[in-house]
Amino acid sequence: MPRDTRLQMTDDAQSDEALLGRYARGDAQAARLLVERLSPRVFRLARRLLQDEAEAEDVTQEAMLRLWRIAPKWQAGVAQPSTWLHRVAVNLATDRLRRRKGVALDAVEEPDDPAPGAVETLIATDRMRALDEALAQLPDRQRVAVVLRHLEGLSNPDIAASMGIGVEAVESLTARGKRRLAQLLSGRREDLGYDR
Repeated sequence: MPRDTRLQMTDDAQSDEALLGRYARGDAQAARLLVERLSPRVFRLARRLLQDEAEAEDVTQEAMLRLWRIAPKWQAGVAQPSTWLHRVAVNLATDRLRRRKGVALDAVEEPDDPAPGAVETLIATDRMRALDEALAQLPDRQRVAVVLRHLEGLSNPDIAASMGIGVEAVESLTARGKRRLAQLLSGRREDLGYDR
């Protein structure tokens, strides 16, 4: 039986917090909606930080499981589920990065690029790889702040809540991270096709 269109519009308009409350009361539909809303952003964040899709999927699943576990105890108005979830994902990814520190970069296989061979696609791939490589050279906290701000589009207060630091610290980390990225990428303009 198809769902009532009015119910669908109501579900889509509900806040993440309201959906989490519904899930805590046993509403499986609310859980599905939260997964559809939140897991793609968590996955993108984890993939950017870890540069590994399989690990990013694991982090996303673990973060969502933790959200489900805390749902019955959730205190409305204290934090947004998305902000809480970003913080959990950042912590999980950071733990994985720390465990990985002993692995040499040359020991990690470069993933195959499934994109078609068009010149534009290759240039975009090279640019993304260069950005990922430059991001990997930033200190962990700078990388997290830059990814959350400039790639995920979070506001500074949301980033501060996700990282457990003040807004001024976020601004400082982001500014230093951007400066360092600019230094790392400065000599690659022509190489990355920006002069075409």
